[in-house]
Amino acid sequence: MNALDEFYAKQEEPVKSCLLALRTMILLQDTHLTAARKYGMPFFCYKGKMCCYLWIDKKLGQPYLGIVEGKHMHHPLLKQEQRARMKPITFDPGKDLPVKAITQILQDMLRLYHEGIIKTK
Repeated sequence: MNALDEFYAKQEEPVKSCLLALRTMILLQDTHLTAARKYGMPFFCYKGKMCCYLWIDKKLGQPYLGIVEGKHMHHPLLKQEQRARMKPITFDPGKDLPVKAITQILQDMLRLYHEGIIKTK
């Protein structure tokens, strides 16, 4: 088992299932998206450029999807917090994921790369 698979395998339910569902949703958005482990967490890259990641909020114990260039995006579920660049969306692993909202956020994120707002390589 590689380090990336180990990250998911060691999570407890229902966080594990939530993270795996998010991974699948992310990778289905575009054929140029790839998964990698960077900084000890699952990152997703668009044409080699880091665009989003999955992590677990230490205080709440809830999984979240972080958008690397979130400062360019405006969606009510994305939170600025104390970050200059990234914006996360946190999920309650005991509830259904807001699939439409996640898909919209991911498509908006990809649009930044497709339109050249964020340069790849």
